[in-house]
Amino acid sequence: MKKIFNWTNLRLILMFALVLFLFSFTSKRNEKRKLAKINVVFVGENNLFIKEEAVNKLLIENMNNRLAIEKDKLALNKLEKILDSNAMIDESDVFVSIDGVLKAVVKQKTPVARVVSEFESFYVDYKGGKMPLSDNFTARVPLVSGDINSKNEEKLACLFRVIYEDDFLKKNIIAIQIMPNASLKMFNRNYNYQIDFGSMRNFETKFKNYKAFFQKAVLDSTLYKYKKIDLRFTKQVVCTK
Repeated sequence: MKKIFNWTNLRLILMFALVLFLFSFTSKRNEKRKLAKINVVFVGENNLFIKEEAVNKLLIENMNNRLAIEKDKLALNKLEKILDSNAMIDESDVFVSIDGVLKAVVKQKTPVARVVSEFESFYVDYKGGKMPLSDNFTARVPLVSGDINSKNEEKLACLFRVIYEDDFLKKNIIAIQIMPNASLKMFNRNYNYQIDFGSMRNFETKFKNYKAFFQKAVLDSTLYKYKKIDLRFTKQVVCTK
């Protein structure tokens, strides 16, 4: 029986083989390309606690100071871990674009309070971690004094976040003092009264009470008369002249 040779199938096989060859050749050539430059992009906060130059330096130092390193020799995961270990950086994404640019997308930590003591000063970030002060920018967050320890740090971090996320509280509360008995005293921006907040128990309800009282007192023009606002009782606000 005479075999019939199928030229159509042969052409398809040859075309498929050619495509595989070109793809493999292009991929290998792309991997061997040298990096053109480094591009750092910050997302989130507009104010920079860490400068672009500092991120660039971290990347270059951990590439053995060679911008011309070949793409296939880059350890991108290692570079991300190095950036993420920086005390100012929350998370990062490092990758190489098609045109040979090493890109680092960096999200900074977000400070929500600043702890001040005779021994040290630092920020508490949004996740409750410790964040050093920056020479580049000072965040307008409440100043916190007193003892922060393993027993109260988680609850305090929640309280700091609530203040940070609320436009009124963020502008109004400028300082928090942690008393030896673990109760809180707070100070506002525009008036002379002190806020006796009490414990952190039911703190969200206490903030709601304070906001409702403030809005009424502003309309009555009575805020300037008070020396103390007592929020310890969740069902009422007690004022002292």
